[in-house]
Amino acid sequence: MIEPDAPDNTYRPIVLDPADRADAETLRRLTETAGIRTVDLRAGLRAELASLAAPPPGLDPDAERWVYYPWRHSLVAILGPAAFRAIRLDRNRNKLTRDEQRRLAELTIGVVGQSVGHSVAFTLALEASCGRLRLADFDSIELSNLNRVPGGLFDVGVNKSVVTARRIAELDPYLPVEIWTAGVRADTADEFLDGLSLVVEECDSLDIKFAVREAARRRQLPLLMDTSDRGLFDVERYDLEPGRVPFHGLLGETTGAQLAGLETRAKAPHVLRILDPGQLSARMAASLAEIGETVTTWPQLGGEVQLGAAIVTAAVRRIGLGGKLSSGRTRVDLEAALDSLAEPGHVDDDIADIADPVEQPPADPLSAILACAQRAPSGGNAQPWRLRGTARSIEIALDPSGTTAMDVRLRGSAVAVGAALHNARVAAAAHGLLGTPELIVDDPAAPLLALLPLATGTDPDLAAEYPLALNRQTNRRLGTAAPLPGTVLPALRSAAAAEDATVHALTGIDALAAAAELLGASDRVRYLTPQLHTQLYAELRWPGEDLRTGIDVRTLDPAPDELAKLQVGRRTDVMARLREWSAGSALGEFTVDRVRSSSALIAIGFRARAGDGPDLADYARAGAAVERVWLRAQLLGLAVQPVSPVFLYADGCADLRSVSPEFTDTLAGIQRHFHNLLGIPDDENVALVLRLSYAAAASTRSRRLPVPGSRNDG
Repeated sequence: MIEPDAPDNTYRPIVLDPADRADAETLRRLTETAGIRTVDLRAGLRAELASLAAPPPGLDPDAERWVYYPWRHSLVAILGPAAFRAIRLDRNRNKLTRDEQRRLAELTIGVVGQSVGHSVAFTLALEASCGRLRLADFDSIELSNLNRVPGGLFDVGVNKSVVTARRIAELDPYLPVEIWTAGVRADTADEFLDGLSLVVEECDSLDIKFAVREAARRRQLPLLMDTSDRGLFDVERYDLEPGRVPFHGLLGETTGAQLAGLETRAKAPHVLRILDPGQLSARMAASLAEIGETVTTWPQLGGEVQLGAAIVTAAVRRIGLGGKLSSGRTRVDLEAALDSLAEPGHVDDDIADIADPVEQPPADPLSAILACAQRAPSGGNAQPWRLRGTARSIEIALDPSGTTAMDVRLRGSAVAVGAALHNARVAAAAHGLLGTPELIVDDPAAPLLALLPLATGTDPDLAAEYPLALNRQTNRRLGTAAPLPGTVLPALRSAAAAEDATVHALTGIDALAAAAELLGASDRVRYLTPQLHTQLYAELRWPGEDLRTGIDVRTLDPAPDELAKLQVGRRTDVMARLREWSAGSALGEFTVDRVRSSSALIAIGFRARAGDGPDLADYARAGAAVERVWLRAQLLGLAVQPVSPVFLYADGCADLRSVSPEFTDTLAGIQRHFHNLLGIPDDENVALVLRLSYAAAASTRSRRLPVPGSRNDG
């Protein structure tokens, strides 16, 4: 029978399922009982549920319960347990993942003593760091307790464990709570600990403290205790050390029986041995001398009690999730921390106000050809070549010393060498020194050697590209997504065809959106693969660093939030967590946003000249096509940005495994879908992927290493 007036020891709400016939009848009687207030939260909770990002699967938004709180004379309508907890605990993520929450929900925790223990139990319930609570205290709330127990005047005279349980019930009516209003005695300690995962001891009686420890040792349970003053916190891992002496051995041979019934004055020596008088705060130590004189009993502050609850809860999480937590003692001293306040380290997020030197092409033709070759694009602005010029020739040798995992079998470096050779030809044509180039594979001096003899020839089409090559740059700004005029793609295909390459293009909002998601997924792999992440940030150059190689962060033209994400993204511990959680989809947002704002995405494809697959010379020829297409696109007013996926130069599973052993299968799937989306035939390879857009001019142009001096010998 439902009683409108609850007895003082009522602490559990009555949860009613309207789909159950008996519960429905009880609910009907309650709604007809005078004096019972009804609160309906269902509509608001359903709106919250609908707004959750990635809610757990299988939730029933129509499942509901009515909860009757006798001590409140109130009836509250809420959602069913699964939906209720999904909403209430959503903001735990990902300080606690859903899997971790499920693991913690398997814990049953006992809390002995409900002064400090009240805050401990409530914080555990607040975070859902347990699935069941057992609370014990024989005492009732007095007004003097309300300096540290977060109750109210209506709780005065009510058993402390009842007060705690009621407060938890009003937070989460589905969390099971059991109370022992007689407290724990030496002869009931084993019974109290029966079925617990761990115990938190916060009582005042020394003999009961000892009895709880002896019982915990018998049952091999972890025991935690917070003592508030200077954040004193103790851990006794009887689960790991069954023979461990209680109180870390600080009481010597003293037994629980010897501590029973002691007067406050007689307890003092034992208490001080536990607390270590030399480590007490000055205020606590001075107060101890005044107990029974000018102060009634041990002083405790509400803030220190709340801190203790946070410490205990953090320790419970560690134990429950299998983290490291050894036996011992520590202090989390806020007063000391406040004494050591210091100015925070300055984070320099101003990357704009750096003057760039004005680069003029050299006056003499040989140096001008070398300088133009040096301006060619390369992955990560690595400039993976060694340039040498003589009166007879230009040599561009592939330098493998800076190879990254993405540069599979030096294919990306070969593309860069090919682009540099094209620039050298352009400059040579403009200066009337053009000869016939040659590509040599597996030369003893380099894996790939590009030779450009200097003669007396020219080529008007190549010469016309000279100013374009000197001013070519990457533009990573967001585009307008304006469609390309019909003449653009034919012009780019014509430029590629001059080097026996092809252009595969994507246009249109839907196609670009699909490509953006695939390229974003590729970027996620780049961040979450340790070697790729390390190499990514090794490429970036920040203010004050040498900007002549690598990617000057200013050339990213990042928005303030993107710059902040880039700074956070360098942390390997953050990437490890995201990898552990199978998360990190936002890591690709920079690329996703830019591809979605594009007018087109193109891939420059090519076929091997021999039947055994492309060699480095084939990739170099494709690199020349890349540079021709890039220059033609800029001539047509387009902003150009390479958006190389990490799988770009991988041909087969073995190559993908060398790029990212952790995500080989993931990359294989992304690569397959990407090639299908662009219509790249199986017998073609891709030299580079370029994003084309109409965008504001880039704020910064990447710099280059100085060009080596030319030689007049030979």
